[in-house]
Amino acid sequence: MNDPNASIQIVEESVSRLAVRIPPFWGDEPELWFAQLETQFTISGITQDSTKYSYALSQLDSRQIKEIKDVVTQPPEVNKYETVKRALIQRMSVSQQQRTRQLLELEELGDRKPSQFLRHLRTLAGENVPDSLLRTLWLGRLPTQMQMVLATRTEDPLNSVAEQADRIHEMTSKAVVAATATPANKESLEARIQTLTKQVATLTTRLSRDNSRQRNNWKGRNRSRSRSQSRNRGKNTEDKDDKNNKHCYYYNRFGEKARKCTQPCTYKSEKDQGSH
Repeated sequence: MNDPNASIQIVEESVSRLAVRIPPFWGDEPELWFAQLETQFTISGITQDSTKYSYALSQLDSRQIKEIKDVVTQPPEVNKYETVKRALIQRMSVSQQQRTRQLLELEELGDRKPSQFLRHLRTLAGENVPDSLLRTLWLGRLPTQMQMVLATRTEDPLNSVAEQADRIHEMTSKAVVAATATPANKESLEARIQTLTKQVATLTTRLSRDNSRQRNNWKGRNRSRSRSQSRNRGKNTEDKDDKNNKHCYYYNRFGEKARKCTQPCTYKSEKDQGSH
């Protein structure tokens, strides 16, 4: 004869299994995932170790199953759920060293308010990073002008400094929006650009004119020099021709070696004058 109480328990467990809502496994936050899973177990009245174990494994993908392959292939006789839970948290959790490295190398302010960014850093840092280091990391990510304002508040609580940073951030954002939206500033900038363009054009024209004038002056000097040299060469040639015309054919051709002389010829008289 069947036990009616056992039948009732089976029916209750079946109903509970239909009601439980288990989210997919969170590989980056396994502790939070198990906390939510156990809340669902409580709501649904699930207490059996084997049932919890089965639910937990059903939400893991192939990569996560491989992380606890030794536990899955050789589960213990008792406390299977707790064994899987402990193995997943230990092997899948991001270490504190990795969190700190992420703080140092990867995180930026972005479009968050300074106080939001501080809370984000605190979440990543956990409890092992002191406020002094957190303050340094946080301030180092803020805009330079904001850092200069907040640098004097070294003794104030970090949350209070973050509130002041939010106010500075809000004022700066409004100023940027106002400057961007003001048509006068845009028109003023365009006017300056036009003025500079005209000045550059004027200077370019002036330089071209000066260069042209210098080239013309240089050409004029060269022409004058050429004419002067031509005149000098012509004069020397004329003097030489005049001198040669005073000598007879023989002395013009043979010079001192000439043995004949025809008149008129001044060669001998010039030679005699030069010897005195």
